[in-house]
Amino acid sequence: MSETELDLSELYPIIKVEDLLYAHGDNSSLQGKGPQGYAKFKLKASDFIVREKLSFEPEGEGTHAFLYIEKTNTNTEWLARQLARFVGVEAKEIGYAGLKDRNAVTTQWFSVNLEIIDAPDWDDFQLDGVKILKKTLHRKKLKRGAIKCNEFEIVLRDVENTSKEELTNKINKIQSSGVPNYFAQQRFGHDYNNLTRAARWFNGSQKIKKRADKSMLLSAARSMVFNQMLSQRIQSIGWNELIDGEIMMLSGTHSIFPAAEIDDGIKQRFHQGDIHPTVALWGRGRLNAEKQLLVLEQDVADTLSTWCDGLEKQGLKQERRAARLFPENLSIKFADESSQSADSESAMKKISLSFSLPTGTYATAVLREIIRV
Repeated sequence: MSETELDLSELYPIIKVEDLLYAHGDNSSLQGKGPQGYAKFKLKASDFIVREKLSFEPEGEGTHAFLYIEKTNTNTEWLARQLARFVGVEAKEIGYAGLKDRNAVTTQWFSVNLEIIDAPDWDDFQLDGVKILKKTLHRKKLKRGAIKCNEFEIVLRDVENTSKEELTNKINKIQSSGVPNYFAQQRFGHDYNNLTRAARWFNGSQKIKKRADKSMLLSAARSMVFNQMLSQRIQSIGWNELIDGEIMMLSGTHSIFPAAEIDDGIKQRFHQGDIHPTVALWGRGRLNAEKQLLVLEQDVADTLSTWCDGLEKQGLKQERRAARLFPENLSIKFADESSQSADSESAMKKISLSFSLPTGTYATAVLREIIRV
């Protein structure tokens, strides 16, 4: 590492997801220890299956074709460009609700604007690893973020250093109190390169011209600050606890309200999962946290002041994100459990997890609390 790069890393410290604390440590006296079991992940594409569910139903009529496409080891943006080329329109006429992992079997919706062209024969759209499952119409282009949830099916192989009982206990804990709503590794690029580029941009040693690149780098920097604030929250007050000055978010919405003091009513709604504490998504403006929470978040902001200053200079405004994530319909299945005893070695050769998550959250945030991969 050159002297310039060393100086940059000191000015803009990079905090990796691997360094963040856990909610459900194996040792209750050592918060954040994390799971001791480990397994192999994504040995093949079918070990990671994602199915996208939209927040609305296509109307069945209109000038935008809606295609529900299953793709294997295929990048979302690349497929959007292939659709545009096949139809004969610009890439901007193709819509999709969100990016999906490339190294997986993923099913998601795409929209194609047919206002000025005739609808093609979709049976002629042939690509390896790509299959159109459904075709319909809608009056508007599919917008980013229009997702109700993503459904996941994950296979983990060669599971070691854990047991069926231990994994089942982890699932039960997550069902009752959730997991930290961290941004996952893919937010930060390969080898955290998005953060390195953001640091160079913020300190003036690199220019970023494309709007899409700026948005990606700002998201990475903001996400890292959020992750560290959430990790420090766990270290300071533990998991599944509240402190005075909370800003609470109503479950299933982005509606927030202050809870300057934590009374019995707030505690009850919190433990029922009706409301969640939030953590700052950094930007301009005053932190709307109060009392103890304000001190905690301001301490982290002071430690990461260069990152926070860079985000403010780019015009981002203070927002909040839920600290807790509750996967729905979470279940675990042990291979051959119908024919093998619970303690047999072969029963742990493979486990399958299934759950669904709202848009903007990460399956690996759930997975890291269960087992190391």
